[in-house]
Amino acid sequence: MTVNPASEPRYKLSDAHFHLLNFIQADDGPERLIEVMDEAGVENIMVNGMGLCKKWSEWDPVEPSYYLDDDSRVYPYSVTDVLVHERLTSVDEEQQKRFHPFICGFDATDRNAVDHIKRMIQLYPGFWQGIGEVFARHDDLTALKYGEPGRADHIALHPVYDFAAEHGMPVSVHHDITSVWHHEGVIYLGELRRALEPHPHTTFIWCHAGVSRRLTVSRLPDVVRELLGEFPQLHLDLSWVVYDIQLVRHGRPNEEWLRLIEDFPDRFMIGSDTVSDTSQYVPTMTRYYLILDSLRPETAKKVGRDNFLRLLPSSRVKLDVV
Repeated sequence: MTVNPASEPRYKLSDAHFHLLNFIQADDGPERLIEVMDEAGVENIMVNGMGLCKKWSEWDPVEPSYYLDDDSRVYPYSVTDVLVHERLTSVDEEQQKRFHPFICGFDATDRNAVDHIKRMIQLYPGFWQGIGEVFARHDDLTALKYGEPGRADHIALHPVYDFAAEHGMPVSVHHDITSVWHHEGVIYLGELRRALEPHPHTTFIWCHAGVSRRLTVSRLPDVVRELLGEFPQLHLDLSWVVYDIQLVRHGRPNEEWLRLIEDFPDRFMIGSDTVSDTSQYVPTMTRYYLILDSLRPETAKKVGRDNFLRLLPSSRVKLDVV
């Protein structure tokens, strides 16, 4: 179910996961983003760039724009944060208030990663509100990245989590719960736990509930329920493929997920996970009407809008000393 773009949106929404830039750092522009947000009833949006850039290799005849377009590698791209600031500050100040920028342009396996975050805040004080999307385990993207694979519990990320807690910044982390082959083994769950355990004061947003393409974990609701009960700092964004893989089956909401959301109404949020191309933004966001309509009105309001806003720092982050 989606809303007709010509009709009035039925919900006021927050988009908890949006990439302004794609894997070659191109975008549709903030003006177009505002247009589709208005069409979809999205009042507020998390905005990050793209922390990885796709290489156009000599042997590929067509320039790629997505990480799966070909087998060429991807590499960390720190300028993405500068581009996000440049784009978002080009619109009027009232519209800028709807944007909630996250820092993502760092290598999640570099022990100096936290220094990049500090530099961005020093360079653009009072602009940033969160950190991420941090790419840890991420299906084929992990294999395409130069260097060692990312992990949610990588030694490089613990200072990032500490800094985030100190400044009230939520951290959005993509960490697959398992590999494509081990559907039921949840072999990477321990890494997520080891990220959460030493950081009880860090607000974590677990992207897509730990699933990616071809990751079909049948007992995922049980795993998520256990994690939410154990770690009060953990929240989930229900964006991207988790909608089709877990939330909705044969056009109907998965009752197991509906019960889970109702049992933890403050811990879930929705997002588009759009990667710069806004042509499908409205149907991507309004498809969540199917879920929101199936929840109690007070839960739907939290999941659709309020939970994301509640996780943001009370003011945009500044640093006196870096």
